[in-house]
Amino acid sequence: MESQNFTHGPVSTNETQINALPIFMFAGGAIGNLIAIIVLSVSRQERKSSAFYTLVCGLAVTDLLGTCLASPLTIANFLDPNVLKDQRLCEFHSFLLLFFGLTGLSIICAMAAERYLAICCPYTYERWRVNRRFAQKFLFFIYISHIFFCCLPAMGMSRSEVQRSGTWCFINWGKHEPVPASYSVMYGVVSLLLILGTIVLNLAVCGALLLMRQRTAQRPVTRASVRQRWRALSSAAETQMIAVLVTTSVVVLACSAPLVVRLFANLMMNKYPDADLAAIRIASVNPILDPWIYILLRRSLFRRLLRLSRRGRSTRRSSSPATQRNLFHPELMRESHVFTQLMCNANIMTQLPATVEFTPHNAESLCQS
Repeated sequence: MESQNFTHGPVSTNETQINALPIFMFAGGAIGNLIAIIVLSVSRQERKSSAFYTLVCGLAVTDLLGTCLASPLTIANFLDPNVLKDQRLCEFHSFLLLFFGLTGLSIICAMAAERYLAICCPYTYERWRVNRRFAQKFLFFIYISHIFFCCLPAMGMSRSEVQRSGTWCFINWGKHEPVPASYSVMYGVVSLLLILGTIVLNLAVCGALLLMRQRTAQRPVTRASVRQRWRALSSAAETQMIAVLVTTSVVVLACSAPLVVRLFANLMMNKYPDADLAAIRIASVNPILDPWIYILLRRSLFRRLLRLSRRGRSTRRSSSPATQRNLFHPELMRESHVFTQLMCNANIMTQLPATVEFTPHNAESLCQS
């Protein structure tokens, strides 16, 4: 079955479906990131002023810009295969892929570093005044430095060319000439270091949380520590941050790693165009998936899920009256979703107002509020 294309004449239905794929990906990425930015913008003031959510918003804006700048060129090239044969457009398309791929990795690594400092080095976190303004300055530094680094191919350090599929442009990563090869190695090494750094920081954060949770659970309860430990138990904000960080890291690294692997592979062995095309397609899915992490893991939904899980556990423990009489029994500490009292000391968690008096009778309402 054939349909008429005004540019290239008759095309098959399968080709028409393939040509429609970039349009759907463009729409999905643009709409999803717009919704994510709106969701982040209407969040509570304490969240909007935090460094972590400033970086999250920066990642959403980066994904939106990458989708809106790169996808139109891809769609135009599907309509007219001669579009990317223009060397300037080809270099621009290559720059977009280099820049937004590296910037996404840098921001997710910065998010992991922010959580590491907040949880494992709270005094350094406070001394450096890591807040919204600090995160904005760091995002600006990332953008400026990466623009310069990704413009080096256009300045003569490498050369951008249309890849064998004819649908995208990238640096000539198969050349073994010293200068182009050195840039490919630099880009690959920087990307690999960001990936490894993100993995190490996430493991360090999760390990510190589990260790502190275990220590807090084993610590004896005193009157002086009751209020502070209840605040550590009752806040879902920190748990949500870790959930957003880990989920986003998994998505970004899974989508970016194949392209980095192919970059090193093309320097050491013969080129496999199909593998290169698959790697860039996987990377292009990243800005479509990222925004739905922020949307689905928003705090209201996260609190509702935590409340349901707590309700299920309380039902299963209804046969144990000793546990019900003591809200701060060590068993409750072991099953809590918020892991450390150290978070509270770092002032990164949701805090109860000083004017509210804590008693066992109003404990549940304070937790829910």
